[in-house]
Amino acid sequence: MVAAIRIHQNGGPEMLKFEDVQVPAPGQGQVRIKQSAIGLNFIDVYFRSGTYPSPTGLPLIIGNEGAGVIVEVGPGVKEFKKGERVAYYGPIGAYAAERNVPADRLIKLPKGIEEKTAAGMMLKGMTAEYLLRRTFKVAKGHTVLIHAAAGGVGLILTQWARHLGASVIGTVGSSAKAELAKKNGCHHTIDYSTENFVARVGEITKGAKCDVVYDGVGKATFPGSLDCLKPRGYFVSFGSSSGQLDAFNIGLLQQKGSLYATRPTLQTYSAKREDLLSIAKSLFAVVQKGAVKIAINQTYALRDAAQAHRDLEGRKTMGSSVIIP
Repeated sequence: MVAAIRIHQNGGPEMLKFEDVQVPAPGQGQVRIKQSAIGLNFIDVYFRSGTYPSPTGLPLIIGNEGAGVIVEVGPGVKEFKKGERVAYYGPIGAYAAERNVPADRLIKLPKGIEEKTAAGMMLKGMTAEYLLRRTFKVAKGHTVLIHAAAGGVGLILTQWARHLGASVIGTVGSSAKAELAKKNGCHHTIDYSTENFVARVGEITKGAKCDVVYDGVGKATFPGSLDCLKPRGYFVSFGSSSGQLDAFNIGLLQQKGSLYATRPTLQTYSAKREDLLSIAKSLFAVVQKGAVKIAINQTYALRDAAQAHRDLEGRKTMGSSVIIP
């Protein structure tokens, strides 16, 4: 038996129950991991609340990201062996001291990257990679707007976008978060709690606006995000921490300058193992060279997962957070 967090019904953070669960021997193509750390992500809230349906029914162990050491290898696994340090994002089931993971979704950790750091960056960092390098290829001279720039994905996006030579504008919810975002690559910050971000983007860019908007906020920043874009600019919606976007008239894209709009997911971009490894390699490279630093700003015990969710939903966290089994 190992410690885990399960939900027996959807709802608020109080639905997260600290329990002992049985973990079976790893099956065909699986390995068993003793987890050193588990990543905290907003997608965990979506599964807990029922915004995203459980893929396996209830009760459900939530969580999509973690890192640790292989303690057992199942039949048919040739790429990994006992004792290797690994990390992963998906499939769901990370909120546990030990778990089984399909070997084809595992990534070996290179020297110099700690397991705790990996747990706080795999989902968020790989998301940043595909957004910046594949969905819209950011390059020198581009102007980018990043919503929630002091969040887990946001801090990685800001550092990486600046490293690529872009002019980086970030929205934040407080002066403390503005300071953090500036330290992590933002040339300009906008406090949306006191400022109109559309007007400020216009002022900052002298009316030129942005090549791309990366929006993980959702309802609260739409359709304002569209008004921050140049003609033929890219609206990239990759999350909805403030609520899902309602259906909108696609004619808005024409009216606001022949805009592009997309709702990508890491799952699609990394569906093939070669793409998963390519994205991870790109992430590890910028972290190892110091171009992107992963700060673990909040740490919670597994039994305190409910408090972690309250802090995350209450916008009290900054950057990456991890849960320690």
